[in-house]
Amino acid sequence: MIVWVNGAFGSGKTTLVEELRPRWPEALVYDPEMVGFVLREIVEVPTGDFQDLRLWRRQVADLAVGLVEEYGRPVLVPMTLVDAGYAGEIFDVLEGAGIELHHFFLTVPRETLERRIDGRTFFPDDPEREQRVRDWAKGRIEACVGAAGALPGGTVFLDGLLSPGELAERVLAHVRPGGACGV
Repeated sequence: MIVWVNGAFGSGKTTLVEELRPRWPEALVYDPEMVGFVLREIVEVPTGDFQDLRLWRRQVADLAVGLVEEYGRPVLVPMTLVDAGYAGEIFDVLEGAGIELHHFFLTVPRETLERRIDGRTFFPDDPEREQRVRDWAKGRIEACVGAAGALPGGTVFLDGLLSPGELAERVLAHVRPGGACGV
């Protein structure tokens, strides 16, 4: 099983997955952003967004399938993925491999997203790079919020203003009916 936690930058994806870890210790955490970081070291990313690389999408899907097949454990994926075509490419591979996919999207108001992004530190020793990352994340908010209507059928929308504990309980209740708190 794969549990994909989606939403805008600053919506709480990583925080939710961190909250799920102790409640679901057998689950693996897979951050597809790492695949992007590796690819940036190897090839040029003309648009600046590694999700635009077809190879990134292929590698993300193939590694997710491999993790499930090799380890037979649930996989938690915190990753913003709002381009409907890209989501379709990745999710089609997962479903084609017979993997149960649960897709959650955290909805958070724009003002809250901006405040959260401003409150994060990405590169404390490099103020210029820090500002570029903040500006990039904020510049993506509109596309992320607007994508909610184009996400795949079956997407479960969660109120990202709920506490991480409440969100974790809702995710677990959805993926493990009747056993949300069971370990």
